[in-house]
Amino acid sequence: MHIRFHDAIAELPAAAWDALRGEANPFVSHAFLRALEDTGCIRPDWGWQAHHLGLYDDDRLVAAAPLYLKGNSHGEFVFDWSWASAWERAGGEYYPKLLCGVPYSPVPGPRLLADTPARQRALVEAMRGEATRLGLSSVHANFLQPAELAAFDDSWLVRSDVQFHWHNRDYRHFPAFLTALNHKKRKNILHERAQVAASGLAIEWRSGDTLDEHEWDCVHALYEATFDDKGNHAVLTAAFFRRLGELGPLAQLALARAGDEIVAMALFVQGGGVLYGRYWGTLVDVPGLHFELCYYRGIEYAIAQGLQRFEPGAQGEHKLARGFLPARTHSRHWLAHPGFRAVVASALAREAPAMDAYAEELRQHSPYARHGEAAP
Repeated sequence: MHIRFHDAIAELPAAAWDALRGEANPFVSHAFLRALEDTGCIRPDWGWQAHHLGLYDDDRLVAAAPLYLKGNSHGEFVFDWSWASAWERAGGEYYPKLLCGVPYSPVPGPRLLADTPARQRALVEAMRGEATRLGLSSVHANFLQPAELAAFDDSWLVRSDVQFHWHNRDYRHFPAFLTALNHKKRKNILHERAQVAASGLAIEWRSGDTLDEHEWDCVHALYEATFDDKGNHAVLTAAFFRRLGELGPLAQLALARAGDEIVAMALFVQGGGVLYGRYWGTLVDVPGLHFELCYYRGIEYAIAQGLQRFEPGAQGEHKLARGFLPARTHSRHWLAHPGFRAVVASALAREAPAMDAYAEELRQHSPYARHGEAAP
């Protein structure tokens, strides 16, 4: 067995990489990661440099991990800005660091692509060894699956957070889902949907492979404008959006039109029986439109397609009132300097009980009529 690090996902065999995923999570597919790299979304000047890990038996890929050298902490959604600031105030250099994860995607999924626990542990050791060889401050593995956590020994710091996921309980249609909610939440959703219906906008659901180039450009412009309005940098290029349209039904969209003009959109990615909400943008201010496109149309699609789950994205307690329940996410962090590690470990020890209490409080406010009925 031997280890190799790769400067581009294209250097790794696509079929072998995808065979190691263990599930059809679209964000760790070779095609998705390559689309990011090929279309200018992964750039050193934006803090991303591919450094993918492969474990080989002779020339056969037997385990792998999506890995990046990071020059900042943008696009990760497991926030370590305070760690970086503290280490740099102490005279250290926090960046570059090593990240095992998917760029710009706060989506739980496989990170250690291996078919045995021993090979998972080999990947973890390889990441730590590479950080030591390069003199890096740290290694971070974000949005891990529960089955991967045992591969990390006690030298890795533990962190958890909360997202909100919708679970399909074999609902026949959207009204059946509404029936499962308590009266107040059901009434609120019906009111929000009625506001959109009264706006005169035409709402449609489209598979990404049916959009033409002009429609994709409109969708990207809405995404870009929304990021600009919030003072954020829109890192995904128009070429990347168009590439999504070339990957079959991977991308799904809810579009709002005023006449022939697309004036609002929500972009989703699907795979492995799960729908993932990703981006939203609008040119119009219509009450309830965000919830209609980003949540209710996604729930309708998930029910119609028999999908198991709908993950609408990171953060957002407002999702709880709309049928999304708290779900824990997991990350692991290795810090090279013992003193720095001890300080961060102490901070995480204080953070963990507060996060547990927060998750439990959310569970106590289930929107469902029978408490816990639709819990994961």
